[in-house]
Amino acid sequence: MRVSAVQSETVPAEASAPPAGVETVPAPPADPKDRRGPFRPGQLLPTRKRLNGASLARAFRLIDVLLVAGSALVVAAQFGPAAGSLLNQPLGAVLPFFFGAVAALTGLAIANAYGFTPREQVLRHLARPVAVSVVAALVAWACALATAPTVASGAVLWGLLVGSVLTLAHAWAWAAVRGWRKAGRLTPNIVVVGATENAGKLIEAALKSRDANVLAIFDDRAGRVPPAIHGVPVLGTTKALMNHMILPYVDRIVITVTASAQDRVRALIEQLRILPNAVTLFMDLDGQDNRQSALMRLGDAPLAQVSGVVEDERRAFAKRIQDLVIASLGLLVAGPVMVIIALLIKLDDGGPVFFRQRRHGFNNETIVVWKFRSMKVAAADATASQQVKKGDDRVTRVGRVIRKASLDELPQIFNVLTGEMSLVGPRPHAIGMKTAGEDSARLVAEYAWRHRMKPGITGWAQINGSTGAVDTPELVRRRVALDVEYIERQSFWLDLYIILVTVPRLISQRDTVR
Repeated sequence: MRVSAVQSETVPAEASAPPAGVETVPAPPADPKDRRGPFRPGQLLPTRKRLNGASLARAFRLIDVLLVAGSALVVAAQFGPAAGSLLNQPLGAVLPFFFGAVAALTGLAIANAYGFTPREQVLRHLARPVAVSVVAALVAWACALATAPTVASGAVLWGLLVGSVLTLAHAWAWAAVRGWRKAGRLTPNIVVVGATENAGKLIEAALKSRDANVLAIFDDRAGRVPPAIHGVPVLGTTKALMNHMILPYVDRIVITVTASAQDRVRALIEQLRILPNAVTLFMDLDGQDNRQSALMRLGDAPLAQVSGVVEDERRAFAKRIQDLVIASLGLLVAGPVMVIIALLIKLDDGGPVFFRQRRHGFNNETIVVWKFRSMKVAAADATASQQVKKGDDRVTRVGRVIRKASLDELPQIFNVLTGEMSLVGPRPHAIGMKTAGEDSARLVAEYAWRHRMKPGITGWAQINGSTGAVDTPELVRRRVALDVEYIERQSFWLDLYIILVTVPRLISQRDTVR
């Protein structure tokens, strides 16, 4: 399914400018519209909020199967010799509807009825299911004349019925896809590293197909590259990209340096591999065609992924269903406990019940994580610049109890239900968290790999003893190593195992400072 979108959630204005002190290329045009380029809209969505075109196409196809098969079964039961009972119909009376349904579903696939291309008008799209329905009705009618002439009129009626329901279904689907495009939920966003001829080819192809949004270009040759290529702005050097605020909105980083410049390519891959975003190498080879995704077809050349997590739609879908089902049940069970904790916190010192903290989520997105407040109001530490230690006088009386049992984490069930977090995953750390007075993220090169998956309420690290504060470089490295191991091994059954053993492990680690 080829889809593209106009994005829709605001990136802060500073996301379009490199950090202070970083060497940059000539400044792009002052006009904000020009600075955004031909793809970049005024608003963007983080990657977790976007939809997958291939999954949507499969969903629309399933709806068509149900509509076509259901209508065929209903009409066959009513127009056969044994009216009202499908099981008692002779085979000859059922075959016309069976072959008609097969013809309809096959025709929809051949007619590319699930393409929903960006520029296709609604009437042109609806012509596909209408034409397919006419052909399917003719097939059913011809088959009825050969096997059971008494159901020929039923075959014609079925053709009218299936044509009507398919037209309505595809009109809705077309409108839904168009709405999702406007909401910015369908087109992958990429940034390019290397203001090269290959970058020009890729951008030209993207402008023509609208299969992807090329948001920006980064290149280390400051002063030797143009401020923009085909309108896509050059925002700075590769170093500027590493901490750029645009990264949570980027699905893929594409290196467009020619493959013959092996040393430069190797250096870029090594530099970018620590990011959670997928990093892809533009392969300037002829005669190859990778149809795995719309992005792979850009520039009529294949793209080879060199780092980042390989997307698995089925695994992600299963994980999300698991989150929704178990989190909903967990909320029902824990609801009374959460009410009691809230009352105790309020009675303890009269302060707010909840503590909200900005943390890193999937793909470095900034999310607001909810907890029960366990520290004194005046001692709130939003950036975790000083991690909690044993006997910490900042912790309230109620806070000591709920932290020991990790009950302060229960409100994060709401983060799971909204899709910002998962039940199982790397624990989200506060933005700017310090370890021994230094940014924790600077202690481990692979720290950002933790953000290649949604953060979790519990995780592989927690059930393996890495709980509580990470106040030494060694503890940070161990936490990151366990998180990366989980990301590489993640599965539905591993998540279920972690959920089941979390409470027993927490009880066995009750002396850990949290």
